[in-house]
Amino acid sequence: MRIKLDENLPTRLVSALAALGHDVDTVPSEHIAGSNDAVVWQAAQAVQRFLVTQDLDFSDIRKYAPGTHHGLLLVRLPQPGRTALFERIAALFEVEDVDSWKGCLITATPHKVRVRRPASDTAGEPHR
Repeated sequence: MRIKLDENLPTRLVSALAALGHDVDTVPSEHIAGSNDAVVWQAAQAVQRFLVTQDLDFSDIRKYAPGTHHGLLLVRLPQPGRTALFERIAALFEVEDVDSWKGCLITATPHKVRVRRPASDTAGEPHR
C-alpha cells in the first residue's frame, strides 16, 4: 500500500510500515508540514496515497466520502502520545487487511476499527 503519514504521527512508523512491505511517505518529508489540510489532502491524493492522521478535520464523511479518495485512516486515542500512536498504528497494519481499506474512511480507537466503505461496495462495514 502507498501510505502518507501526517505530521502528527511518529516518524518511526515509516520504517515499521516499510518493513511490512508498504511504500511510506510523510508530510514533513514533502516539506508541507504546517500547511493547511487541503494542501496535505491534495498531496496525498495527487500521488494516490492512503492518508494516516489523527487530525479530526479529516473526519467529515461528507467531505471525505468513501470511494472519492485513495483511503483515510483517522486514529483517535484518548491519550495520543508518540508511543501509543506508534503501537496502535503498527498493530493495525500488522493484523488488519489494510489492502481492503483502499478508498475507505477508517476510524481506529484503542479497541475498535470502523471501516466505512464506498456505497457500491457490497462487503459491508465490519465493526470490531
